[in-house]
Amino acid sequence: MATEGGAQTSGEYIQHHLQNLQVCRAHGEWVWNHCAGNPLAINVDSMFFSVLLGLIFIWLFRGAAKKASSNKPGKLQAFIEIIIDFVDSSVKDTFHGKSRLIAPLALTIFVWVFMMNFMDLIPVDWLPMIAGAIGVPYLKVVPTTDVNITFGMSIGVFFLIIFYTIRSKGIGGFIGELTLHPIAPPTKGLGLIAAPLIIAFNFILESVSLLAKPLSLSLRLFGNLFAGELIFILIALLGIWQLPLHFAWAVFHLLIVTLQAFIFMMLTIVYLSLAIEEH
Repeated sequence: MATEGGAQTSGEYIQHHLQNLQVCRAHGEWVWNHCAGNPLAINVDSMFFSVLLGLIFIWLFRGAAKKASSNKPGKLQAFIEIIIDFVDSSVKDTFHGKSRLIAPLALTIFVWVFMMNFMDLIPVDWLPMIAGAIGVPYLKVVPTTDVNITFGMSIGVFFLIIFYTIRSKGIGGFIGELTLHPIAPPTKGLGLIAAPLIIAFNFILESVSLLAKPLSLSLRLFGNLFAGELIFILIALLGIWQLPLHFAWAVFHLLIVTLQAFIFMMLTIVYLSLAIEEH
């Protein structure tokens, strides 16, 4: 990635920081970082940090739950209780149904996505330099800047939408929502001739609307965090002059980090609430 003199150009520096550590199968063998155009390539760094942060989330909350005390709560317990109360009130205000899954799901999404987003506030060169020192050539530390991670989470939400719709309304209700809305097909008279066309039009329209939900979830989160990461990389090119700009952007980006986790959580709750509501 370096020029003949050994120093990276600005373009090479940016490209290096935007490159995932990848592994894939080529010609029957596993190869590293030669996976361009391979749809089955695995972004090892994104998978590693997303799983690691998920385990840290479980460890922190489980530890706080085991040590919870009503007489003398610690600072960690108080902080986690604030988060749980916030998520619980958001679910109660938004989800108009009964499910034991929604509140834990919302809590997991909010905290896990926030932790993945928060990795963007670590100076861009720190962890890649440590990785380079031990022989790892590429390292992206923010999982939500990888569209594969955000799309994977949104696909999980998509399947939950279908599950809750079928559980609440049955297969017939699910098919009916895709074919009988927003234009009700005629049920008698000469209008029956146009009914198949109207049903086909409804199906196309509602299918696009259904598929747009996971797509918008994934691309919104990915786009905001990728843009934030790119700005941090551009600021790092300024050398010592990056410090004031880095601090200013980090303070502003902290709002984006939190807001995007909240939006992903809230949209998930809204979509699942719509799945059980009668139209």
